[in-house]
Amino acid sequence: MLKEVIWPDDQSYLSGSSWEPYQFYNDALKNSNRLELLLGYFSSSAINALSESFAQFIHGGGVVHMIINDILSSSDKAAVIEGQNFGEHLSVFDLSDISQLAQTLQGYDRHFFECLAWLISQDRIVLKIVRPKDGKGISHFKSGVFYDGQEKVGFKASCNFTSYGLLENLEELDIYLSWENGRSGTFIKKRIDYFKQIFTGKADFVEYLDATQIKEALQNNFGGKDEEELLIQEKELQAQKKRFRKRHTKVKDNSIAKSEPQFPYSEGPRPYQEEAYTNWVKHNKKGLFAMATGTGKTLTSLNCLLHEYQDSGKYRAIILVPTIELVTQWKKECQKFTFQNIITVSSKERWDNNIAFINLASRFISSSFIIITTYASFHRKKFQEYFRQLPIDTLLIADEAHNLGSPLLTKLLPSIHLEKRIGLSATPDRQYDTLGNLALEQFFNDAPPFVYSYTMEMALKSEWLCPYAYYPHVVYLTTEETDQYMKLSRQLLTYFDQKTKSYQKCPEVDFLLLARKRLVHKATNKKQVFEQIVNNEFDRKGSLKYTLVYVPEGLNDGQGDDDHDIHVFDDQDEFQESTDELSLIDQYTKIIRSVDPRIMVKQYTAKTGDRPQTIKDFQEGKIHVLTSMKCLDEGVDVPRSELAIFCASTGNPRQFVQRRGRVLRLHKEKAFAVIHDLVVVPQVSEDDSTYAMERSFIQKELLRVVDFSVLSDNKSDTYKELRSILEYYNLNLNDLANL
Repeated sequence: MLKEVIWPDDQSYLSGSSWEPYQFYNDALKNSNRLELLLGYFSSSAINALSESFAQFIHGGGVVHMIINDILSSSDKAAVIEGQNFGEHLSVFDLSDISQLAQTLQGYDRHFFECLAWLISQDRIVLKIVRPKDGKGISHFKSGVFYDGQEKVGFKASCNFTSYGLLENLEELDIYLSWENGRSGTFIKKRIDYFKQIFTGKADFVEYLDATQIKEALQNNFGGKDEEELLIQEKELQAQKKRFRKRHTKVKDNSIAKSEPQFPYSEGPRPYQEEAYTNWVKHNKKGLFAMATGTGKTLTSLNCLLHEYQDSGKYRAIILVPTIELVTQWKKECQKFTFQNIITVSSKERWDNNIAFINLASRFISSSFIIITTYASFHRKKFQEYFRQLPIDTLLIADEAHNLGSPLLTKLLPSIHLEKRIGLSATPDRQYDTLGNLALEQFFNDAPPFVYSYTMEMALKSEWLCPYAYYPHVVYLTTEETDQYMKLSRQLLTYFDQKTKSYQKCPEVDFLLLARKRLVHKATNKKQVFEQIVNNEFDRKGSLKYTLVYVPEGLNDGQGDDDHDIHVFDDQDEFQESTDELSLIDQYTKIIRSVDPRIMVKQYTAKTGDRPQTIKDFQEGKIHVLTSMKCLDEGVDVPRSELAIFCASTGNPRQFVQRRGRVLRLHKEKAFAVIHDLVVVPQVSEDDSTYAMERSFIQKELLRVVDFSVLSDNKSDTYKELRSILEYYNLNLNDLANL
């Protein structure tokens, strides 16, 4: 679909740049089913130059309507006349065989022109030939509109629709996207209306001609260079394409100028990304990449797939992801490499009825392909029937690979037949889950320190993540909450081993710990401290643009954030907030709105409509603040974020590492990030019997604080904020950092 294509930020294409006009036609054809071309000169050599994408367009039912001038090459004129007048005598072409169709269009011989004539006879290419009424000029337009059934992309170019215009000349092209600003919509509507007026024969300013009135372009007959573009012979066309390919192998960041997959950035993979590939190969192409959030795990794994293609001439992969948003995000990243045949699977798609998927499944032995699926869809019987048919050399990439260690998915691991495996995670370890960790180690044949590790400290030192300041804020429980906390603590005391400083393993302990954790999560004073933070930040900056807020979690589902967290809930492929949790998000959202009416704040939850657009609006500063719970934890890319406020008292390393990584991603307009963290502690108790247990709780709470502080640019601020607590509980930040 057109909306899923990666378009240039400035919506313009220039020859010799990383965004060539040739690239635009390739992308647009592959993602549309109708094209209206308002042209001057037309040459079928352009179809030849775009043979692969044009074959895909026609194979998918695509139709082209063209308005052209009255000058064609003799070969094109003959094909037009034959197609319009003698179509019933033409050979039938099989459009269901896309590879054969592409091969036909790659030639420029008699068979090619027979195919062109047949497409004209079948109204798959419809031409209107015009010239100015009562004038001596010609039609000289260079614009058009692509359709995909829902969205449209309009364009206006300097280049003719010829091989010279696409492959040889220095040209420019501007695009207009129907889903964007009013100017684009106005352009597209005006272009459609104008095209319709001419194409339907209602334009009183043009003269309509039939094919016999076409003038054949002859060398020097018209005295203009445009006409010479039409005089293209087969050898010259092949030489053009060869020169174009050779020229653009030197421009590595032009990812579409070559149809072959390649790394999407001119500087190539980062050294550590190549090192990860080398280590993976040495480890028999199995292993875990433990890489900090924001360091390019996606690119690192796709670079491995690219190497597979360069070694074998084909690429085959299945990518497992936790959420639907990540399905879309991974697809875009694959497209940047110009990988094709990308199939997406989730609970929101009717993938099982997708004929393209079924056809590809039957041809996997000879095809390149990428399948991207959520973990929730992956484990279902229906998908497994297809999965078991994949060739054994298919590469399995598991994003947020710790999910594979869940009880639901570990049952599948022994039966997975694919031998090439990459697991990606900033924190592969599953807290308190020995069996899950063992299953992951066996499946990937890997264990700490893993096939490749790239820590946040390494990324910060290498400036692959932005520096940050960290400010913890102590939040005390109210008197009533403290009384309840102490009551739960005294009950827990009977299960607490003073020697090992740990609890017995039993349901009663789980219940009491969860009740106490819920009390900490929902501490009343959090709101007061939070309000003070947002007011101070607004006063400091004059706005709250690019702010992420993680609100406290309700824990009503019976699972704490210290449990075996996983985003696979049988039939769900994303976290779903409870009514209580949505109420908490509402409360914190209202606090932000009370600071200043100019602040644009929006909740980011499972119920948020068009979440990709919400993220886009946030990146562009149209939405200033996003309030969320867990939906921003895994995979959501928000590099423009520069302020984060953590109101959730999470003791799970995975959550706070991922959340910190969200705000430390690089962005050209961001030099520094700020993190505020609410740290809940009980009021000092006079009950000495619970001191050791309270100290254990505080120590665990401060592990997150130390982890954040040690890599920040303002370590001393952490000690100043926590000094009294550290002294009372006889704790040392340096000792905690070494635990």
